[in-house]
Amino acid sequence: MTGAEVSPQGSAPGRPGIRQVAARAGVAVGTVSAYLNHPDRVSAERARRIGEAIDELGFVPSSAGRQLRLGVSSLIGYLSPDVSNPHFSEIAQEVEYRAERLGMTVFFAHSHGDRDREDAYLEAFEQRQVRGLLVSSFEPIEERLAAMRERGTPSVLVGRRAREASQPSISIDDVSGGRQAAEHLVASGCRRLAFVGGPLPVQQVTDRLAGARQAVAAEPVAGIEVVEVAERSIAAGRAVGAALAARPAAERPDGVFAANDVLALGVLQALAAGGVSVPRDVALVGYDDNEFAEASLIPLTSVRARHEDFGATAVDLLFEAIEHGAVAQRVYEPELIVRESSRRAAP
Repeated sequence: MTGAEVSPQGSAPGRPGIRQVAARAGVAVGTVSAYLNHPDRVSAERARRIGEAIDELGFVPSSAGRQLRLGVSSLIGYLSPDVSNPHFSEIAQEVEYRAERLGMTVFFAHSHGDRDREDAYLEAFEQRQVRGLLVSSFEPIEERLAAMRERGTPSVLVGRRAREASQPSISIDDVSGGRQAAEHLVASGCRRLAFVGGPLPVQQVTDRLAGARQAVAAEPVAGIEVVEVAERSIAAGRAVGAALAARPAAERPDGVFAANDVLALGVLQALAAGGVSVPRDVALVGYDDNEFAEASLIPLTSVRARHEDFGATAVDLLFEAIEHGAVAQRVYEPELIVRESSRRAAP
């Protein structure tokens, strides 16, 4: 058995401690400590007796004690902004699997896009002396992460490319993704495009819109309007879709690019409820290619915004920063996945 020791001063009432283990095994407290932290230093006979005592007493070592004694934590933190978005849930699952293989435990926290909650969680992570942090944020956060790094907590910015060369990050080329989405709509015959997303100060949203504008600028007869929303949710998408469906056909966009799949699915539902045919009347493209995109009643064309190893790579970048002080900024190229929601006859 291997593990981490509790304080030799004692244990909680009713819970056996290291002194009881030592007494049962007939060894010194220091020998039990060595068994827990450096088992190679304990003879086979003493290790057998300590192991038997631990099993008989039901002793549970405290990882906190080991962290305080050795100064090494087995914890990393992952802070994400939106637990309801399948995109972040999928990344979190990959992070957990990869960290587990490396012998680490992940503490998950969700800021729900609230800066105060984000700050509170970062402070809590630092107080727990986690070995490092994975941080997804819609807000400017690099200055805060730099201060934490100076105090000994490295981090990787997840989902957005860092502006500072000293900050590790893993991200998607969202300008390329937005350009691919709009180019596809234009190639499908759309000339009145709409971009649905927001808040616009969010870097990922800004980049996707910038890419879409690049594509539209290359087609002289095409134009794009921006429909800003306060949040990227199903409800917000439904509200936009209902408003678009209420417009006269000649004033309605014939191609919609939504900043994520959740928004796009809400738009799709409201358009269908309003009697607008997708893709005949309005072609629709989302972003992220989450698990619900393909499963939708009308399968959703989407920009696949991450690769299968995205979450695992984020963990690997963090460990490179922890172990070697390495700084890497990994940028993935997105891929457009065409499905029924945008398949229409080209002009």
